Amino acid sequence: MNEIYSSNKKAKFDYIILEKYEAGLLLEGQEVKSIRKGSANLKGGFINFYGPNAFLVNAHIPKYKFAGKLENYDPTRSRQLLLKAKEITYLRGKSQEKGLTIVPLSLYNKGRHIKLELAVVRGKKQYDKRESSTKRELSKETARAMKKVL
Repeated sequence: MNEIYSSNKKAKFDYIILEKYEAGLLLEGQEVKSIRKGSANLKGGFINFYGPNAFLVNAHIPKYKFAGKLENYDPTRSRQLLLKAKEITYLRGKSQEKGLTIVPLSLYNKGRHIKLELAVVRGKKQYDKRESSTKRELSKETARAMKKVL
């Protein structure tokens, strides 16, 4: 069973999700332990391309408490994504289209590996955000009403 270690709820509120992808991450050992403890934060993170590779930028993975002395550890360093070359070129093209960006959605395990779910997204307008929040409120109210009836 897959366990979700961290999710980017802000991305689901601010963007319309068009396509989802799964990627592996190139991590250090103590970063894996920190993620499994549940202390990773994807808020404000995004995917960037340098040369032939894709990187997760600005995601905060703090130092593992019991890792000992780590010289010059940067919790927001860029981490390489493990994707196929075809997927990288496709995502690079999508990121260069006007209005589209690529953001991380969640960190989870698949077997013994840690995977990142990322998505090609389009930014929501202010009225879209209001509309989605009113829909959410209406669904909560109907659920409450149904609970009282039953």
